[in-house]
Amino acid sequence: MTTLSARAVGSTRTAGSRRAARRRMTARVGLYAGLTVGAIFAGFPVLWMLSSSFKSNAHIFAYPPKLLDSSFSFAPYVAVFSDPVEIGYFVNSYVVALSVTAVTLVVALLTAYVFSRFEFPLKRIINVVIIGVQAVPPITLLIPYFGIMVTLGLYNTYLGLILTYVVFTLPYAVIMMTAYFDSLPREVDEAAKVDGASSQAILWRILVPISIPGMVSVGLYTFMISWNEYLFALTLTQTDNRRTVPVGIQLLMGQNNYLWNQVMAMSILGSIPVLVLFLIFQRYFIGGLAAGAVKS
Repeated sequence: MTTLSARAVGSTRTAGSRRAARRRMTARVGLYAGLTVGAIFAGFPVLWMLSSSFKSNAHIFAYPPKLLDSSFSFAPYVAVFSDPVEIGYFVNSYVVALSVTAVTLVVALLTAYVFSRFEFPLKRIINVVIIGVQAVPPITLLIPYFGIMVTLGLYNTYLGLILTYVVFTLPYAVIMMTAYFDSLPREVDEAAKVDGASSQAILWRILVPISIPGMVSVGLYTFMISWNEYLFALTLTQTDNRRTVPVGIQLLMGQNNYLWNQVMAMSILGSIPVLVLFLIFQRYFIGGLAAGAVKS
């Protein structure tokens, strides 16, 4: 009887292990199937955009559609690179996006350090205001900003775009960097103070070097927002020497003729800077978001 009971228990355990293994295999297959469908859904439009950037306008809408056909050519990219106006759009985007990123990082670091390490009157109220700004739809501020920029003489200038973008990127940057500084032990500050370090020295020599992941996350977010923004760039600029890439892409769609292949080529070229930056700093970006999310 004992032997039979042991065999029954063993058989039950084996059957249970098999069922658990099947459930794990089913879950894994389902996960991979879902990821595959999601990747196709997200990646196919990009693949089609890339394919269309090498076609003639006539072949883009040919039926049946083909990823590659006899019209394959680098002509759309040559047209973009040979047009000084379109090259100027990229220069303007780099000037604005890099400037906004630099200003946002510096101001966010200083502000976040104060919020994280010091107590002062109205601190909570200011925090609520910063968070509340994030809830305001940017489109509702379009007309007021247009009036302000015209009044201040900043319409159709780099400075006007930079200041506008900083207003929208700074609240998120402050929130993220404050959360990141909060995750750093205060004992580091206290040890530095014992050695005679000032508050500025603690920030720039100690906290900033160990906050690189958070800074990368904020910097990438700021750069992406500034690089891809369209509405304010269209409204606050008037001439080609100040317009950015998103506006330049829209201007390729004329009243009677759409240069779809050049639109696709400029879209691909406009996506490359953000993609390259993300691939380079991916490890820091994910680490910074995770660290900020812990405290936020």
